[in-house]
Parts: sequence; structure tokens; C-alpha cells
Amino acid sequence: MKSNDNSSFKIKGLDHIQLAAPLDSEQKARNFFYHLLGMEEIEKPELLKQNGGVWFQCGNQELHIGIEQNFMPARKAHPAIYVTNINQLKERLNHHSIDIITDDRLPGYQRFYVNDPFGNRLEFLELI
Repeated sequence: MKSNDNSSFKIKGLDHIQLAAPLDSEQKARNFFYHLLGMEEIEKPELLKQNGGVWFQCGNQELHIGIEQNFMPARKAHPAIYVTNINQLKERLNHHSIDIITDDRLPGYQRFYVNDPFGNRLEFLELI
């Protein structure tokens, strides 16, 4: 692969991923991402609270749920979230009647997909 000519800057990583959600869905997001998945909710900056939504810590990055007036779920685009004990997570999701789509096409990983309460696609994966 040919290298680029951008020697004056370097991409360092991701700060956050944002998923959209419909109006007044903050509590549904908390129920799923905090109560079910165990992600810690983090405080939004005061100037951004008026926009609605809710933010969660996801490892070293953040997952932001943003409110969108004319909401459409992301069915293909998705965050891929590393987990440990992926089978335990799968059991927990099954227990809560969350549909799971298993995918074994990525060598070296165990992974599956689910939809959040708003229809956004999420991928969970663990290195094997």
C-alpha cells in the first residue's frame, strides 16, 4: 500500500462514536446501554445538554446517543465493541429477548450483531 504525503499531521484515534435515536428516548438508551450492557453514563457538557441525548463510556472511547428529529436507524453502519466473556454477554442479551445475529466470517474473533432499541446495528467481538 502506498503511503500518503501528509507528514504534517497524524490521526491519533477515535474519541467517540455517535448513534442517532428518536425524540425523548434517553431513558430507553439508559435502560439498554447502562442497565443491560453495563456502560457507565457520563455527564454531557452543560452547553450540549439542551440537545438531548445521553453519553456513555465505552472502554477508552465514548458512545454518544444523539437525538435526531427525523430519526432513521443505522442498519449497516455500526460501532464494533470489544468485550470480554462474549458468551456471557450473549446469554444476558438472550435472557432479555434481544435478537442476536452470529457471524463467524472474521478469522480470530468471535462476534455477533444486535440492534439497539432504536434499530441501530451494534457489533460485539472478542479475540479468540
